Amino acid sequence: METTDVLGYICAIIAGVIMGLIGGGGSILTVPILVYLLGFNPIIATAYSLFVVGATSTVGAFQSLKRGLVDYKSAVIFAIPSIIGVYLTRRFLIPKLPEVMISVGNFEVTSHIFIMLIFAVVILLASISMIFKKEILEETDSKNRSYNVFTVLLLGLATGVISGFVGAGGGFLNIPVLVFFIRLPMKTAIGTSLFIISIKSLIGFLGDIEHINIDWMFLLIFTAFSIVGILVGIYLSKFIDGKKLKKGFGYFTLIMGTYIILKELL
Repeated sequence: METTDVLGYICAIIAGVIMGLIGGGGSILTVPILVYLLGFNPIIATAYSLFVVGATSTVGAFQSLKRGLVDYKSAVIFAIPSIIGVYLTRRFLIPKLPEVMISVGNFEVTSHIFIMLIFAVVILLASISMIFKKEILEETDSKNRSYNVFTVLLLGLATGVISGFVGAGGGFLNIPVLVFFIRLPMKTAIGTSLFIISIKSLIGFLGDIEHINIDWMFLLIFTAFSIVGILVGIYLSKFIDGKKLKKGFGYFTLIMGTYIILKELL
């Protein structure tokens, strides 16, 4: 086993711990680990990330189910279009991306660079969400549970397409929708989001199987380490306030997103 593999597995544990502590952020670490540390191309890395995040989120979703923190009706309304979006994106859109997306003179943006740039933009939005989430989301109450089903369906489809592009579970996208539009209490929104992530990420991964050669041995080992990490994170969350860590992780994500943009463009 090479040194980079060992470092990759250690980072998988760290990513899992972060998920356990703050309830998300797995793909924010998983995709860069796979691309920049382990050398996978972004298309394979985002596919692997969907599997890793989906399997790891299942552990968190199971904990939420036991505590009664999953709103099934909301999960179904939001998850169905989201699942359709992520599957169709991975199954049909990603394989059809041209090798060169943008070409102006000597300046070219390949499909791999394009995916990483989209990923960077998404995690920059995630960083803003994590940095300002307390001020924004804790003001929302759940007294008015009426909502526009059509709007929620469209938002579910949009988050599914984004998740498909960048290999992310999309918790930072799911939670604002569940809180602002469906008016779920914050803890229920987090539990429902984990439930949605676990299903849509794994189904999205199915869209990759026919056109990507999967290294199942590596993927299962990497996922196992990530699951160990989330179990450790869930345990540590009893003693550490995840909300305090979330803002710090948000600033770390802000730096990472900026770094990816500069690295890919320069």
